[in-house]
Amino acid sequence: MIKHIVMWKLKDHAEGADRAANAARMKSMLDACANVTPGILAFEAVVAQPGLEATYDVILYSEFTDKAALDAYQNHPGHQALKPFFGAVREARQCMDYEI
Repeated sequence: MIKHIVMWKLKDHAEGADRAANAARMKSMLDACANVTPGILAFEAVVAQPGLEATYDVILYSEFTDKAALDAYQNHPGHQALKPFFGAVREARQCMDYEI
């Protein structure tokens, strides 16, 4: 199994919206990808909660059966469609994939 964790820190304002609105839009877009390919075991997009310490604004925690399933997800048109918006609104991105 492969775990795939991605964190995004967002710009204060981008694409005509503030950080909170863009975070909510990112979550919605990610949620739409939860079942785009076989081999997705877990898929959870989360927006940082007000009042709780957070250094990033949006996190994706996902699990895949194997690297082939992760690759299929990453190359899926639904996932590829996220990249322009995510790139425009993000200040920073961190990612870690690891096998268990």
